[in-house]
Amino acid sequence: MRQGITRRELLVAGLALPFSGIAHAQLTCGELTQPQTEGPFFKPKSPERRSFLENVSPREKLLLTGVVLSRACKPVANALLDFWHSDDAGEYDNRGYRYRGHQFSDAAGRFRLETIVPAQYPGRTRHIHVKLQAPARRLLTTQIYFPGDPGNARDPLYRADLTMRRTGSEGRFDFVIDA
Repeated sequence: MRQGITRRELLVAGLALPFSGIAHAQLTCGELTQPQTEGPFFKPKSPERRSFLENVSPREKLLLTGVVLSRACKPVANALLDFWHSDDAGEYDNRGYRYRGHQFSDAAGRFRLETIVPAQYPGRTRHIHVKLQAPARRLLTTQIYFPGDPGNARDPLYRADLTMRRTGSEGRFDFVIDA
């Protein structure tokens, strides 16, 4: 009596998987990224850039990366991502474009932003605002939060599902949108 599965049987089973109900259940990336308020500090026509580090700041640096995905887990290329956040004193630059800018996801849906960890300001925890739009699709406005921040518990806008994964000076957040 034979035990186990042969390599050939494993290959045949793998080829049959796309036609089974199991493959269908794995075609979703989960919940769509939830919208949040724009807040009072959005400013249109931000410069296109992947780094906000042009200004000297003693604040801790952050490399935020991620992927823009469709609900079917396909990368969304050329999605517009417009980021803005407060400076190291908890203030927004409303005259210029300090800590503001936009970029487009690459062919694999990836984005990369070099910036600082923004300061808290009264009533809010640390966060980064984002406007995201896939080509010819509806605009999503949301916010990304920092894990373990003491301000999360007292900020009425904080949502755990909008919290980035963070390791040291690197953060990651993947967006799931209707695209």
